[in-house]
Amino acid sequence: MLLKKQTVWLLTMLSLVVVLSVYYVTSEPDGREMTTNGKNTTETDAKMSDKDMKIITEAAGDEAYETVRMGLMDKRSKEKTELASQVATEANVDEKNKLYGKMKEIDAIGVKERTIESYIKTLGYSDSLVKIEDNQVYVTVKAKEHSKADAVDIIRLVRDEIGTEYIPTVDFDTK
Repeated sequence: MLLKKQTVWLLTMLSLVVVLSVYYVTSEPDGREMTTNGKNTTETDAKMSDKDMKIITEAAGDEAYETVRMGLMDKRSKEKTELASQVATEANVDEKNKLYGKMKEIDAIGVKERTIESYIKTLGYSDSLVKIEDNQVYVTVKAKEHSKADAVDIIRLVRDEIGTEYIPTVDFDTK
């Protein structure tokens, strides 16, 4: 009898969670945004200073870099999934090993990109984006000021990390 009471109690709690979740998802917003503390957005926009706009712009730039990173991760994840499905259907051991090698190479490229990005950040730049494709390394660095010497330092860093088989290209984002 005790088991039935516990089961009824558990099902009641779960149904309560489901009902509250559905209510929360389907309920209409109250018209006020949490970030504006209940004030109209036109009042808040009028009071924004140039410093506030600069902070918002910088955050949006970082978000753009993060969006590209996420896109690269999704693309590589799909490639790995396709390779894994090929491994499942492949009967030959040599072909399976080649496919596993390709999967490891995809992972290694992602690690190299993140490593180079962190090295660039240690040079004093606020953000960077590294993309390795087809023996090319595309480096975009967020910098207020830059020089040819900065580009050479970054190219040297890339070459030290991944060798000379890749051709690095450096672009500075001064936004």
